[in-house]
Amino acid sequence: MKAENASLGGRHSALCVEEAEETVEELRQALARAGIVLPSLRIDPATLAREAPCPLVVLGGCSITVAARLAAALR
Repeated sequence: MKAENASLGGRHSALCVEEAEETVEELRQALARAGIVLPSLRIDPATLAREAPCPLVVLGGCSITVAARLAAALR
């Protein structure tokens, strides 16, 4: 039973990572359509190193110009 739970946890973790990767790509494309590029946009690798990964997205730093464009796009 313990091995089965570990296997299920592994599949769940893989799905979480896959969903995070897809979400980052969707966000990257949506931002690009608005003329916004966040060069540091990525999944935080430290959050993948856990036994049960729970990915966090790093938006990263950007210039004031990009921040203003992002704020305008969100309005």
